[in-house]
Amino acid sequence: MFLTPERSTWMISYNNSFMRNFKYLSALLLSLPLMASSCKKPADDGEVVLPTNLATVVNIDEGLVDIQATANNTNYYSFMFFEGPDSTYVEATDGNASYTFSSSGTFTIRTRAHVSFSEYIEKVETVTISLTPTNTGLPPTTGYDAPLTYPGYSLVWNDEFNGNSLSSDWVYEIGNGTWGWGNNELQYYRQDNVNVDNGILTITAKSELFGGYGYTSSRIKTQGNRSFKYGRVDIRAALPRGKGLWPALWMLGDNITSVGWPACGEIDIMELVGGAGLNDRTVHGTLHWDQNGHANYGGSNSLPSGTFGDEWHVFSIEWNETQIKFFRDGSQYHVMNITGPELTEFHENFFFIFNVAVGGNWPGSPDTSTEFPQRMYVDYIRVYQ
Repeated sequence: MFLTPERSTWMISYNNSFMRNFKYLSALLLSLPLMASSCKKPADDGEVVLPTNLATVVNIDEGLVDIQATANNTNYYSFMFFEGPDSTYVEATDGNASYTFSSSGTFTIRTRAHVSFSEYIEKVETVTISLTPTNTGLPPTTGYDAPLTYPGYSLVWNDEFNGNSLSSDWVYEIGNGTWGWGNNELQYYRQDNVNVDNGILTITAKSELFGGYGYTSSRIKTQGNRSFKYGRVDIRAALPRGKGLWPALWMLGDNITSVGWPACGEIDIMELVGGAGLNDRTVHGTLHWDQNGHANYGGSNSLPSGTFGDEWHVFSIEWNETQIKFFRDGSQYHVMNITGPELTEFHENFFFIFNVAVGGNWPGSPDTSTEFPQRMYVDYIRVYQ
């Protein structure tokens, strides 16, 4: 096609007019206010309208946090409390939830107002917790206490830790053992870190230089004096807390001096691996034995909040010819059958060991959050058969 001068002039005029109108329309569109994205989600039976105006009121009392949420058009609320690597989930229709933080610091709380599980709005906020130190040297005044008698059992040995020193049933283990008692532990065990007073045994872990190590603690045992096969054991105790702390109430086979470990067998009535969040409120019950090498089988039990140092708790086993059951405060949380031919270790006599380790392969080393001194209190040990 060839353009005449007249056609060329008309096309130039048309294009200039179009470009002016296009620029005008573009400017007009850009000047209009932006519209917010819709909070409605299509559903099978129409549109789902999300909640609005989510607000929270938070009250803090030491580690206890009470939170109250309100919102419009809400069927229920959910809360997530984050503490270290752990999180605790709570649902409530009335918008109220509580959680007790076990350590000082700044923590996150996520609150959601739900129409359904997948339709919600949320609010994320932080709280700062400042706990009064618990390592004051005073044992708890409240907590669980075991009964004095059980049907079908008789009390055969106990220590209520009366007087002002350990009874002759106990002996001390001193030093750091071999490779930190086989676990690369960091403490030096001393007799000086044990105290008996007002019916309470106290084992204290300290941050101090002694014997070439940076921490001291104590480890006591009944080896050569008191050992048992089968029965029920109750130990009432309150535990230390913090990264790197490793308290234990446990048993080893009498024949450890002849067959070694793990062939002698090990019954861990209670172990705790300290640390923020779940660690300070979780105990473990475990069996160890030799099955062409080290074998073990364990279970754990956690408090819903707080720590095992806040109140007294009773850690127990029931041990017979066929099984060993583990209890916390009278409730069973773990059991193992011991009838197999590879489990002969658990049909021999065992003695008791109480200790508080610092560091080691399992808990790792203390860090800047760990407070010292830390104490394990024991109110009594009772053996029934």
